Amino acid sequence: MSTINWFPGHMHKARKEIAEVMPHVDVVIEVIDARIPFSSENPLVPSLRGDTPLIKLLNKADLADPAITAMWVEKMEQEAGVKALPVSQQRPEQIRNLLNVCTTLVSERQREVRPARAMIMGIPNVGKSTIINTLAGRVIAKTGNEAGVTKAQQKIKLENGILLTDTPGFLWPKLSPPSCGYRLAITGAIKDTVFDYADIALYAAEYLLQAYPEALKKRYGLEELPESDVELLDAIGVRRGCTRKGGGVEIQKVASILITELRAGLLGPISWETPEMTQREVETAKADDEKKRIEKEEADRIRRLKTKKNRR
Repeated sequence: MSTINWFPGHMHKARKEIAEVMPHVDVVIEVIDARIPFSSENPLVPSLRGDTPLIKLLNKADLADPAITAMWVEKMEQEAGVKALPVSQQRPEQIRNLLNVCTTLVSERQREVRPARAMIMGIPNVGKSTIINTLAGRVIAKTGNEAGVTKAQQKIKLENGILLTDTPGFLWPKLSPPSCGYRLAITGAIKDTVFDYADIALYAAEYLLQAYPEALKKRYGLEELPESDVELLDAIGVRRGCTRKGGGVEIQKVASILITELRAGLLGPISWETPEMTQREVETAKADDEKKRIEKEEADRIRRLKTKKNRR
């Protein structure tokens, strides 16, 4: 598995600007993708928010597996000061309810002094701008089905007297575990120019064979599923007419079809990670990092000894 990273300069700037404004914020709203709650939550947020109340808005819940979403809500609300809310852009009343939740998290004494101040943040292409427009009741934020649309902070006055600060979407320098990068790519949080479609389609195919075999059968009219990811893409390619002259399947074309249809929810509600699964991945990544650290220290020690010996 290769490593997918994307950290443009404007994201580094966004992180610094968020840190400057945070001391004046009463409640933080982090928009995450309900299909990938772990991969789409920014690990920098806890250090940025401190003790400020946090609402985790699991957006696009209509595209996610509801049973797995419920697991994530339970896990997230075990953390102090965190409220988790699944919402769908198809049900704007769920999004507008966010105003009431924000009010309950800000003390009445604070509200008497000044209007409640909220900050909304989230990774690129998670639907943050659409949520802002729904809350405002008008088009305030530019929307687009591509990563990195919002480029600068802006302040928006909402109902209930809430002053909302919008922030540019930003990722973090290293996407770890590596599988996070794949899941972010599958759901559209990373620009398509950063990764290879065939690479992430193979990752998606392997996962779907294990977790959602019936969805594959139904969508692609497959009576029996192949055992491997490569064979699955071949089967889909044959069904969709992506064969080359002389035989074989055009892998890039099939990969594009699969990822496009997954992003559109055409295979049904799918979640790409569970709390248990991501916990295992984190533990494995920590063990790998520790192993690399020890190996590097040993290599440095040997190099120093050789340098010392050569000087004699």
